[in-house]
This record gives sequence, C-alpha cells and structure tokens, in this order.
Amino acid sequence: MNGKPLGFSPGYVTLKFVDQAKIYVSSGHGGAGCVSFRREKYIPRGGPDGGNGGRGGDVIIVATSQKETLLRFHFNQHFAARAGQPGRGRNQTGENGGDLVVNVPPGTMVKDAETEELLFDLALPGARCVVAKGGRGGQGNAGFASSTMRSPRFAQPGGDKEERRILLELRLLADAALVGYPNVGKSTLVSRLSAARPKIADYAFTTLVPHLGVVEAGEESSFVLADLPGLIDGASRGLGLGHQFLKHVSRAAVLVHVLDPQRMDLEAPLKDLRQIEAELKKYDPALLRKPKLVALGKMDLEEGPPALAAYRRVKSRAPLYPFSAVTGEGLDPLRWAIWERVRASRGSH
Repeated sequence: MNGKPLGFSPGYVTLKFVDQAKIYVSSGHGGAGCVSFRREKYIPRGGPDGGNGGRGGDVIIVATSQKETLLRFHFNQHFAARAGQPGRGRNQTGENGGDLVVNVPPGTMVKDAETEELLFDLALPGARCVVAKGGRGGQGNAGFASSTMRSPRFAQPGGDKEERRILLELRLLADAALVGYPNVGKSTLVSRLSAARPKIADYAFTTLVPHLGVVEAGEESSFVLADLPGLIDGASRGLGLGHQFLKHVSRAAVLVHVLDPQRMDLEAPLKDLRQIEAELKKYDPALLRKPKLVALGKMDLEEGPPALAAYRRVKSRAPLYPFSAVTGEGLDPLRWAIWERVRASRGSH
C-alpha cells in the first residue's frame, strides 16, 4: 500500500503505520594483536614490533525526525557493525571497525526483547544510545615487552562482539491527544483544527492508525494534535483497536475527551467520560493525572443542546467546550483551551 509518511507536516498520513519491531544487533569483533619482530639488515635484535588490533564497531541507535514509523524494520531485522582489523608488524595498529548507526523516529523506546526492560528512551530528535559495544582491540607483542621479557612471542586476541535482540517501541510525540469512543468525531475535529486529512466515515473504527495534525496557535506558535483510534470498553485488556495505541497517549501532555451527544445518556451524562477514564486508568494510572478537557461535538444536531444542558447540570472537574465541526462554532475556543494547557505543560519541563 502506498501513502505519504506520517509526520509533523500538515496533512501527511500513512497507510502503513508500524509502531513496534524486534531487531537483532551485533557489534564488531575486536582485531587481534600481532606477533612480529623487527627484521632488518644490520639490526640482529630488532625486538618485538607487533601492533595492536583495531576496536570493533558499535551499534548505535539515533532518533531522527527524518523517520516516522518503524516499518523498515519489518523488512530488515539484522544489523551488524564491522569488525576491527588485526594489528600488523612495524607497530601498525589495525583499522577500527566502523560504527553502525540505526535511525529511528523520535519517541522510540529501546527495550530488551527478552525481558522487555527499558534500556533507553529516545524521546527527542538527536538522542542516541549504544545498544551493542564493539570488542576491544587486542594488544600486540610490542606492548608486552619489558626489561624482564625482551622477546614476548604472544599477543592478545581481540575482544568478543556483543549480540542481543532489541525491541523497538514507538510512542508518538504529540502535545495533545484526542480520546473517546469510535465514531464520536475525533477525526473530523483534527481535520478542522489542522491540515491533516484522516479518513472520515459514518461507521465505527474508521481510524485504523494514529494521525498527527499541526494546529496553529497564533502567528508563531503551534502544537501537535493526535487523533487515535477509538477506545471501547475492555481496551486495556486488548479489546478493539484502541488498545494498540494506548501507549501513544502516554506521550501527550494534554488529553482531550471527545463526547458525542447522540450516544450521551441524559440521566448520566458523565457515563462515557468515566468509562474511558476507567480504561486509561487500567492501562496506566498516571494518565489520569494529565491536564484534560472535554469537547462535546456535533452541536449542530438536535441532540446537542439537551446533551450540553445535561452535562452542565452535573459536577465535573474537566472544563467543557461544545463545538460543531460542521458550522465551526466553538472551534476557536477549543483550540485556544488546548493550546493554553499545552503551553503550560511546556513551561513546566
């Protein structure tokens, strides 16, 4: 399937979003030291002159904004750095093995594939880590020469390479994330606030992959808004599609709960909100401590005003912002409300 890459450029989405991959990495073996003696005319006892071996190359993972998904790692799972070259006579050191740099998208978490222990969190562009260190170069016999050992006839072998399996897990870098049940209007909202163009249709689970949209907030400010696949009851246990992307919510600084007046129970208007929060809590209780607000959409429908009145009658600590993606009513207040919380979160870091 062809598609433009998902990234921070407005309107770019992908049809092949991959956020997890396992790879095998191997550093370079260290070069062996050399056993050699100086042999020149008129110099009968030239002494040892075996050089050291070169260092094996490291495997380094680097976060770069030029990458958006982990798709490439589904086609290539093996990455090996070059070995160091052995030492040579005349005290010549072997060439070091070249380091191998593996580029991943920002927000990638590097884990041990066997234990899933977090090794590194490459949250920002430019972050890097060494996941397999190259073997040391062996010492040549010239390095073992001393006053008591004039002619050492041995050298040190090169250090062993390091091999391991790595789990790469991408968590999208978004300032704010839209959460809610399927088909409540999240994709429509992100399309109205940004230039992103996710698939929009009148059936559940229209959104199959996360979409990012860049939302302008004034002439020089902007924030990244994520449209995630809809959650359903039991998502934290693996039901539905949203559970695959709950991890992306953890990166967002602000959560925007999108409610649909058509499915709101006027006797219990907070029911949907509480159920989504329950799923978030089961996945990670820390998600409930994030700044949040509630966006009540589809205010152009006849169910909109009664749902708004019912919500305002109950007590909720989350501020409510009604809007209509069709007429545009309420979009600007919602945009600025999200931006104020995003800006506050940036200032706290």
